[in-house]
Amino acid sequence: MTAPDLLAPLAGYYADKIARHGQTPQGVDWNGEQGQWLRFEQLLRVADGLAAPSINDLGCGYGALLDFLVARGREADYLGVDVAAPMVAAARERHAGRPNARFIEAARPDRVADVGLASGIFSVRLNTPDEAWFEHIVATLDVLHETSRAGFAFNCLTSYSDADKMRPDLYYADPCRLFDLCKRRYSRQVALLHDYGLWEFTLIVRQ
Repeated sequence: MTAPDLLAPLAGYYADKIARHGQTPQGVDWNGEQGQWLRFEQLLRVADGLAAPSINDLGCGYGALLDFLVARGREADYLGVDVAAPMVAAARERHAGRPNARFIEAARPDRVADVGLASGIFSVRLNTPDEAWFEHIVATLDVLHETSRAGFAFNCLTSYSDADKMRPDLYYADPCRLFDLCKRRYSRQVALLHDYGLWEFTLIVRQ
């Protein structure tokens, strides 16, 4: 399955979500703001020690990560990237006039930044088979690696989730498999965070 074949249905899926729920966590398929911001805290550990870092936010939605940065008083040079045009339009409207921030409709950043982040973009696989989806994840991690100087971070639903709560349209990744891949493919400096109370994990790769 080629990237356009895979991404077009996802763009439609998320366009429908924001049309139904607006600029809310549900509009990007999260349950609520508390969990959404908890995820951002984990991901941003990759930027620890960096003053006013440049950040590429892959799968930015309506720009909730930028809201988080502003609320925390963290300065950053921010680029939001999303394949769903309505998401990009909503983000541009929401953050109109905000300095050091822009949004593009694309599958990859148009620049190299200090860090790259991806929150939630590996969860919804719709009808894509497991191994094809895993290949898509690896290809996307390659993009994050290529466009990040200091490192990148991403999250996935965990294969350790309760079986009776798993949905067939979602992808539950093996954290050990992805940890091993990141160690062998990208960097010796990799952290696996699986202790923050959600049915998911975050991987931080420092370059």
